Amino acid sequence: MDVTKRDKLFACIMATSFVLDDLRLLLDTHPTDQAALEYWEKYERVRNEAVKEYTKCYGPINMYDVDVNNYWTWVNEPWPWEGRC
Repeated sequence: MDVTKRDKLFACIMATSFVLDDLRLLLDTHPTDQAALEYWEKYERVRNEAVKEYTKCYGPINMYDVDVNNYWTWVNEPWPWEGRC
């Protein structure tokens, strides 16, 4: 199976989302952990850039990334049952 740029970006988004979810749990109990806060900032930037690039090239990943300036673009991409995932 060929791994496309789209696949790589989506995998990056999923991996960094997992890291951020895990860090969120750590920071709930260790809110002043400076190393964890720096790690959060780093991976938040990486994820945001990947989401921005993915949205620009392939459309929104979730409803919060939809461009509503012209029309509701969310429905233009294939749905999960249409082979999106």
